[in-house]
Amino acid sequence: MEQNSNKFLQWVQKSTTSRMVVIGVLSLILLIPLNYIENIIIERSYHQKNVVNEIDQQWGNEVSLYGPIIRIPYKTYTEKTITDKETQKVTTELVEHIKFGYFFPNKLDITSTINPEEKKRGIYKTAVFKSEIDLQGNFKRFNFSKIDIEDKDILWNKSKVIFKTSNVKGISTKLSILINNKEYDLSSATDYNSNDYYHHLESGFIPLKELNKVSENVNFDLKYAVKGSKEIQFIPIGKETNTQITSSWKTANFNGSFLPYNPNKINENGFNAKWKVLDINRPFAQEHFKVLPRLKDYAFGVNFKIPVDEYQKSLRTAKYGFLVITLTFLIFFIIQSVSKINMHPFQYLMIGIALSMFYTLLISISEHSNFLKAYTIASVLVILLISLYSKSILKSKKFMLFIFTSLLFLYTFIFIIIQLESYSLLVGSLGLFAILAAVMYVSRKIDWSKSL
Repeated sequence: MEQNSNKFLQWVQKSTTSRMVVIGVLSLILLIPLNYIENIIIERSYHQKNVVNEIDQQWGNEVSLYGPIIRIPYKTYTEKTITDKETQKVTTELVEHIKFGYFFPNKLDITSTINPEEKKRGIYKTAVFKSEIDLQGNFKRFNFSKIDIEDKDILWNKSKVIFKTSNVKGISTKLSILINNKEYDLSSATDYNSNDYYHHLESGFIPLKELNKVSENVNFDLKYAVKGSKEIQFIPIGKETNTQITSSWKTANFNGSFLPYNPNKINENGFNAKWKVLDINRPFAQEHFKVLPRLKDYAFGVNFKIPVDEYQKSLRTAKYGFLVITLTFLIFFIIQSVSKINMHPFQYLMIGIALSMFYTLLISISEHSNFLKAYTIASVLVILLISLYSKSILKSKKFMLFIFTSLLFLYTFIFIIIQLESYSLLVGSLGLFAILAAVMYVSRKIDWSKSL
């Protein structure tokens, strides 16, 4: 029995076909730890997101706001038919209904100064900020002519100022608004007509009829401080909206429906971004009756999220694991075929496990450093380990140097592909074509007929 097993092992070591089968089977088996490693990366990434979200919720979530808006109630009437049960006489009466008109500012100037900082918990970090916001502008005359409402049916003295924001938890100052130099406090309220996710803040009644008599414009000024995270966004509800955001944050990402117009917005001290949005640039009117439209989709602003792409890059790298293992096995297979040196399947397995260890090293080191350092350290350790191991197997410094150079080229090639985005497919295809051409060139003189 032992003699038969030795003959089988000799056949496996000497037969080219059997070696190819063994290498193929080992490559498929090593997909199991590779899949396990990918799951670890996904799990660590998910845990990182949960920790960051918890920090953000405790500090204050993203800041998105719009306002101020003047809400004016008005009366409408419908006829109701009443039939007397005894006399069957039919009469009609007018039923009064209260509805609301919402009016956006004629001019809106937004100035925001943002002071960002990093918050850490363990190995994870996120960006939070404190912001000072000033909203100034004016309202023009309020026009109900579109819906044919008479002045006597407009409840001018029941008007209110309303303000919408996604983050009331982060507000750190008293919230009040100056209307023609008179102060009105804003407080939380429920807006049953709202169809958005914003918190609703409103003032007490303002004597809008008297304010209209004072001047043609109703001027306002609203200042407040807020703590937030991730991003800050504004919605351009003014007929003309001018926005300026300044900050010392140097990796800002401008997002939303509108981008800053000034080309020199980013400098060595941070950024100073400016927007100008006219009513003709957005698809909603300056006044609305019955209900406010959903305006979330028209926001613009700045994203302060720290780009955490180590997990994404590690996952992309792990997806090339099968390719790295297969090509490395192919290198050893060609050396074995050319040099007639026998290799045990166990030695192939050890090399494959060493290649798999690269990805656990990569993800563990990248959590405490950046991706470049982690990739460099992990690849150098694995390349040295396999190169020294190959010297003891192949008994040749020449082959050891060849394997060292091949693995160095392979890991460098994978790193370049990971860094590229638009050209990753092109570079990857050209690189694999070059590798295929090199393998075909090296193996051209092997007599496969004598190795079956």
